[in-house]
Amino acid sequence: MLKGNLGVSLTREAPIAPMITLRLRNTLVLALTTLLLSVPLALGLGIIAGLLRDRWPDLLISTLTLIAMSLPGYVVAILLILGLSLRLSLLPAVTLVEPEAPWWQLLPYVVLPALTLTSSSMAYIIRLVRTNLIDVLTSDYVQMATLKGVPPVRVVLHHALPSAMLPALNAIALLLAGLLGGVVMVESIFNYPGVGRLMLTAVKDRDLPLVQALALVGATIYIVLNLGADLLMLALNPRLRGLRG
Repeated sequence: MLKGNLGVSLTREAPIAPMITLRLRNTLVLALTTLLLSVPLALGLGIIAGLLRDRWPDLLISTLTLIAMSLPGYVVAILLILGLSLRLSLLPAVTLVEPEAPWWQLLPYVVLPALTLTSSSMAYIIRLVRTNLIDVLTSDYVQMATLKGVPPVRVVLHHALPSAMLPALNAIALLLAGLLGGVVMVESIFNYPGVGRLMLTAVKDRDLPLVQALALVGATIYIVLNLGADLLMLALNPRLRGLRG
């Protein structure tokens, strides 16, 4: 692996490394699109739900979040295909370009898979941000700042939000790791030429060297991103830096 030599595929009789690199690029396009859609929306909705606890916006967001977490991914995918592709003809239902196509040609085919992944990934981050923000707002140091007459906007922006956002870093890193590792079900439904679909094909063909290489690359991505998130949290959180010292 350190030399970039992951072996030769049994069924394709071709080097594995270029094959994975190409599919990983396609999965990266899907992952970044999903993050651009899910992370800002999830953080915004989580903050709204936390600040307006037990009011109608919080109840509405919490209900929609629960529904999104309960629906399986393939159900969301089918509903999106029926609505946006078959009924409204706004987006293609399946990917019709080759894996070797330039990345910009994948953009029209990325939207539906990204929306499918966004529905589930947003739900977890929203609940995490809401819970953390409520805990921070009820903490002693935030209440002390409020008693000292600090304006509510400053309390939220400078005291509550930074502390509430830090745990979300791990969730976002794990989300990105899962996306880059290949989302088999979504890529299979939409015929998207990514790492997940390549893994499914390799298992079906019993191509053991390709399966091993894909598992190794996926595990490496997961470990590196998770470690990076932990180090970033350590750098941004003064309390953790104090524990380290």
